Amino acid sequence: MGGKAQLSAYRKVAGDLRLSYSQFQELESFSRFGTRLDEETRGKLAHGRKVREFLKQNQFRSLTAAEQIAILYGVNLGLFDDLPLEASGRVEEEIVELLGSDTGLAAAVEQAGKDDEVWDLLRKILEEKMSSLRKEKKALEAAGSGGEPGKKRKNPQ
Repeated sequence: MGGKAQLSAYRKVAGDLRLSYSQFQELESFSRFGTRLDEETRGKLAHGRKVREFLKQNQFRSLTAAEQIAILYGVNLGLFDDLPLEASGRVEEEIVELLGSDTGLAAAVEQAGKDDEVWDLLRKILEEKMSSLRKEKKALEAAGSGGEPGKKRKNPQ
């Protein structure tokens, strides 16, 4: 879809995402040659894999524009980088639930411009949500369950 037809909120999150994802793909193909990678490069690869995971959508559950924008915004900020890749489904569920329970926030995200105040609010809310997920994960690990709070995504066919 052309840039003018997209919501301005999509343009805000998609511009940075396109560039970073294409850099990741190039770096990933280079890293397959078995070269030794420094810590920064491994971090970029891990971030790129998370981006790829969040770009996947369940075949039978499409996301609203506000949900997609919020998820991609969090990915761009690196808010999910320290969570395991398997937790991406859980993170997505939490964001969907959050925006579903606050229709005012969902509408504001969908209508946001590039420099709108809603981005600061959304960042704060996402940081708080990720903090609570991390605490939940630590509590599960401390209880000895070893269970992962995230769910692997399944793409039913």
